[in-house]
Amino acid sequence: MSKKIKPTESELAILQILWESEPATVRFVNDELNKHRDVGYTTTLKIMQLMLTKDLVSRNKAGRKHLYTSVFKETETQNVLLDKFLKTTFKGSAMKLVMQALGNHQTSKDELNQIKALIQKIEKDEQNN
Repeated sequence: MSKKIKPTESELAILQILWESEPATVRFVNDELNKHRDVGYTTTLKIMQLMLTKDLVSRNKAGRKHLYTSVFKETETQNVLLDKFLKTTFKGSAMKLVMQALGNHQTSKDELNQIKALIQKIEKDEQNN
């Protein structure tokens, strides 16, 4: 993903739906968006058309329907956005980000175990290099 391309909050909401259910029609995406907030069909259509011009989604015609697919994988998008957020908000310090997140968020036992396992894996990888 180009670092110049930054999805808006509305575009990210649409991408989340596409990552779970692609390819999808504008109608499907709009119905999913309306489960959380009231969004008009033409608004969803316009945003998805803009996303097409920004190369965030691709569109294929299937009969009378247009099917949309995300161009970038969810992890690619997350990595670009997280990298930018980390640099601009935490001066590039992953430790500050993690400390802030853990300090301001109710972390479950399962999440803490996953974090510990990740730290152990990183330490093991560093010892092997």
